[in-house]
Amino acid sequence: MSFIKTITEKLEIEFSPVSLEVVNESHLHAGHQEKFDGSGETHVRIKIVSKAFEGMNRVARHRAINTQVEAEIALGLHAVAIDVKAPSEIK
Repeated sequence: MSFIKTITEKLEIEFSPVSLEVVNESHLHAGHQEKFDGSGETHVRIKIVSKAFEGMNRVARHRAINTQVEAEIALGLHAVAIDVKAPSEIK
């Protein structure tokens, strides 16, 4: 199973998001390291809105997300960009 799919499933189960998008941005990092052509799933961006984040500060939100992707990082996911909001913050 792909990182994108497993991360999406984990976040849906854990946070019941109002909206969720997990985007593969690996291609944007091609050439940043010798021999890296941007293929695969090494860099992802998580955009999530959930009531679970109401009252949580930014650090706590990022920690909550990072806890969910620990296994993928251990398996080779190199970078995770996180855009996290509570529904009350959407304008």
